Amino acid sequence: MTEQLDLNLLRVFDALLQESSVTAASEHLHLSIPATSRALARLRRAMDDPILVRAGRGMTPTPFALRTAPRVRSLLDQASALVSADREVIPAELRRTFTIRINDGVAATLTAAAVEATAARAPGVMLRFVAEGDESVETLRDGTVDLDIGAGRRMAPDLCSSVLYHERMVGIAHVDSALGRSRPPTLAELCEEPHVSASRRGRARGPLDDFLDSAGLRRHVAAVVPTFAMALLLVASSHYVGLVPRRLADGYGHSLGVRWFPIPVELPAAEIRLLWHKRLDADPAHRWLRETLRDAHY
Repeated sequence: MTEQLDLNLLRVFDALLQESSVTAASEHLHLSIPATSRALARLRRAMDDPILVRAGRGMTPTPFALRTAPRVRSLLDQASALVSADREVIPAELRRTFTIRINDGVAATLTAAAVEATAARAPGVMLRFVAEGDESVETLRDGTVDLDIGAGRRMAPDLCSSVLYHERMVGIAHVDSALGRSRPPTLAELCEEPHVSASRRGRARGPLDDFLDSAGLRRHVAAVVPTFAMALLLVASSHYVGLVPRRLADGYGHSLGVRWFPIPVELPAAEIRLLWHKRLDADPAHRWLRETLRDAHY
């Protein structure tokens, strides 16, 4: 007889794919290890696939399991929303993992506050932060990502969005640098120093260069790094200058020996937004998470 799937088995499947470990999945689900092993055996029979296979000292998901995981996560989200749509969420009773895709400049200043605020009220909730990749909206649709946080997010009719905050870029330099110490530097003074540019796509040019072009100036970009955090660290250990989000400079500049100063042109502010799929819009737990993140960033 073919093994029948139910929501409990799908929850085990989801936990196994998240943890890649029977032991860790059992802890996540608050089940015994033998019970989780039996559930894995049932999943293997029902899906006619090993699901997890040995890889060195650990286990790794099969290609079938990786393809199936987003659909299972989507089904579990829909089932949760169906059962709890009209219920008030009790954070202390939540047992859930949220996957959040986040921009690195936002992550450096938001993740610690978000984790602390979540753990204080919902210790059974785990926040899994993942780095930006192709920012595909499909990952929101299939449940691979529960929430997307960043600037310039793609919109679609089946996605919901709200503004988290607005961010401005500031210049940074080592505390020993004379640049911007007593007053904001001029564009010409800014161009006298070598720059580090932060670009995940490896680009040396940015909005500042358009202003420099119109003024007949050009800066020398000596290094391009993939994240704002790396730019901050490089400036902290060199004579380079750079541009980073003000919240990042405020939060970590002083401890690293870095000062920030305003740029002498009005660079466009970045609109940092939350983005999620409509199926989660009315989900009480997801709504609670969004509200918690909004409160945490202040």
